[in-house]
Amino acid sequence: MKEQTEVGKLKEGRYVVVDDEPCKIQSISISKPGKHGAAKARLDVVGLFDGQKRSVVSPTSATVYAPIVERKTGQILTIAGNVVTFMDMKDFNNFELIVEDAHVLASFQPAQEVPYIESLGKRKLDL
Repeated sequence: MKEQTEVGKLKEGRYVVVDDEPCKIQSISISKPGKHGAAKARLDVVGLFDGQKRSVVSPTSATVYAPIVERKTGQILTIAGNVVTFMDMKDFNNFELIVEDAHVLASFQPAQEVPYIESLGKRKLDL
């Protein structure tokens, strides 16, 4: 799920969709309008799920998509290797996440509740 907004209305710490990836805005710099052009905004963003840094330059009047980022809680059902099965605590849907960090994986126990982030059909642990 995503909604449209103007680039000029975005603020640092908010989210925006860049290359079909939800990204968190790290910094915004807006140039003044020139003699023949409109004001431009430069957004420095970091991907929410891939961690990749991106930079976008567009007019402040342009519309972009802002993803709806939901913070939820899931209960751990099973742990098999580095694949952890969770159950969402609100709608009781089951899903699997691959956990690469061994320290985080070692701290998990079945029936433990863990926060996670969901946006545009992707999920990530919110640790």
